[in-house]
Amino acid sequence: MTKIVFVDQKGARHEFDAKNGVSVMEVAMENSIPGIYAECGGTCSCATCHCYVEESWMSKLDPMDDLEDGMLDGAKERRATSRLTCQIKVSPELEGIEFEVADNNM
Repeated sequence: MTKIVFVDQKGARHEFDAKNGVSVMEVAMENSIPGIYAECGGTCSCATCHCYVEESWMSKLDPMDDLEDGMLDGAKERRATSRLTCQIKVSPELEGIEFEVADNNM
């Protein structure tokens, strides 16, 4: 299990022990994180699981592929640290990572 944290748009922190190997989006959906909608169910085709990752964690994530990059082009307020949580797998290397929920209302 790996501790991950979501910070919703109201600033509330939601901390969970997540099963390694599942997507961060799955953890968000299982725990009803406000602002994570995952309308496509994790197929990287909607950008409604958009979050921001602190810069210091970016090197610990698998690199973004072209599909995710393209989806984020259509997301609101894309930043250099934007990622889709459906594309990030929980792993022990991510112990303590925080995901700031973006404005995913389309």
